Amino acid sequence: MTEFTPALGRFAPTRFYDRVVTLTRERLWRALVAGHVAPRPDEVILDVGCGTGSLTVVLGRMQPTAQVVGVDPDPEMLAVARRKAEAAGVAVRWRVGLGDALTEPPGSMHTVVSSLVLHQCPVAVKQAVLASMFAVLRPGGRLVIADYGWQRTRLMRLAFRTVQLADGRADTQPNADGVLPELISGAGFRDVREVEVVPTVTGSISVYVARRE
Repeated sequence: MTEFTPALGRFAPTRFYDRVVTLTRERLWRALVAGHVAPRPDEVILDVGCGTGSLTVVLGRMQPTAQVVGVDPDPEMLAVARRKAEAAGVAVRWRVGLGDALTEPPGSMHTVVSSLVLHQCPVAVKQAVLASMFAVLRPGGRLVIADYGWQRTRLMRLAFRTVQLADGRADTQPNADGVLPELISGAGFRDVREVEVVPTVTGSISVYVARRE
């Protein structure tokens, strides 16, 4: 993957990301994700597509002895993330990179987390990102993903059209049809579960957990 969809797609410039993402009830689903990650002392945690670093910084605050790594392809987003971490006094290693080509050593991560990334990717790239996540996780490692999942109701399908206008229907519709659990399992993960569903004005956001055997 040599290109990436900007965080807000066609909707708005990247600098407005933090304002726009509040419409997704970000504080709620981010807290739910952090609870499922539950960082432990000295763990290595990778945040793929970390954006402006809000979740990354929360994870670093929760467990100061954990090693937290944030990866994103957009240098402008990472610049914001660095400022957030510095202001919070949280040590994070930031890296410019793509989710389908992670360069971390195989089997080096205890946990991989990602939020609002996969819905922007074509199915083949979703698969490649998940395969790359699987490769960097150690046996017994955990995967936690928050993203637009199956849009169960007519209201959520209508709300999700806002996201589709920004990011395109071709990439987003598979998520709305509920493809993510199948793709996660297809990448080799076990015990794939949808553990949270958060309705928002832009559609419902699901939290998925899985593990590598």
